[in-house]
Amino acid sequence: MTSIQIIFWLACLLTIFPYAIYPLILRSRRLTIGSPTLEQIAEDELPTITIIVSARNEETVIVDKINNALSLDYPAEKLNLMVVSDASTDDTDKLVTEIADTSPRVKLLAIAERRGKTAGLNRAMEQIDSDLVVFTDANAMFKPDALRYLVAPFSNSKVGYVVGAQKYTQADGQSAGDNEGLYWRFELSLKAAESDFYSVVGGDGAIYAIRRELFTPLADEDINDFVNPLQIILKGYRGVFSSQAIAFEDPANSFDKEFNRKRRIVCRSWGALVRYGFNRQLFALPKFTFMVFSHKVLRWFCMVWISIAVLLNLILLISKPSLLYVLTAVAIYGSIALAMVGQRLSRNRDDVSSVYAIPYYFYMANIAAFLGVLDYTRGNRYVVWDHVRTTG
Repeated sequence: MTSIQIIFWLACLLTIFPYAIYPLILRSRRLTIGSPTLEQIAEDELPTITIIVSARNEETVIVDKINNALSLDYPAEKLNLMVVSDASTDDTDKLVTEIADTSPRVKLLAIAERRGKTAGLNRAMEQIDSDLVVFTDANAMFKPDALRYLVAPFSNSKVGYVVGAQKYTQADGQSAGDNEGLYWRFELSLKAAESDFYSVVGGDGAIYAIRRELFTPLADEDINDFVNPLQIILKGYRGVFSSQAIAFEDPANSFDKEFNRKRRIVCRSWGALVRYGFNRQLFALPKFTFMVFSHKVLRWFCMVWISIAVLLNLILLISKPSLLYVLTAVAIYGSIALAMVGQRLSRNRDDVSSVYAIPYYFYMANIAAFLGVLDYTRGNRYVVWDHVRTTG
């Protein structure tokens, strides 16, 4: 093989590895080893929990969120709720205060100066003394038994954090929501396989729990549900996925909003990896290092691999014409063409066929990821933002 052929096939391999080969590697071990057995925690030994709800102008959902949390199937005397309001300018603080006045289990931490979600969590953790802390968003509604399933893995003393299963509610006629749901079902299956293989990579802002004493104060620009689990792993603990600890969220209702969200998340995650991940301590954990690079880094640079494949496939078609490179060209250029049609259709209608929407979503997500990496290298930082339900 020529050097061009080697680079072409390597680029193809790096493109498909995180989506096809990596899951197969994880599942092959899962089938061989099996899931770890976790003991149920006796009722009188259930740990105390504080649920932290991050909020910024959430007047439309905050009352439902509090009512949802207080009605969960968990001993009331062991469950408290803190709403961290990041300088909300609507009626969020007023609504929380009205409930807190009648329920001692609810507390409002109102941040006067807007500094972002992570700064608010740092402030909140200074005031909490419960055994476990559950992090969640204002629009994430838990199933009644979610906490019990989220708590169960902590019966193992080496479990430092537990990630629940965020699921999307039905979004009729919303292409971004439909395809985000498809993508997220793949992510949930990957989390389960990672959990069995070694440790689930990262948390989930909608629903994940940690042992309180394992929290380390974060920089304002840190993305807490990636950095804090990484810190916990480096302390010698593992993270577990609990598929039955379920929270429901509404998806973004447009591709543009989802694009901006993914770009921001990757920018902050790449920054976290630069600051905390590339060190000797992480590389001393080869399994977890393999997972981080396979699940995260290779995806973030997916558009680099695709761009190389696009260029080299054209060169190979010209210099070494063969049926093989015709077929690869059809696959690569065809997927791009379908994505471009999907992008055009999404401008004028909501119900885009999955034939076009899935390729569009794939390229949109990967372009957003690479732009997020570029944002960080250019010095851009996302410390504060508005949720996708109100802004694009």
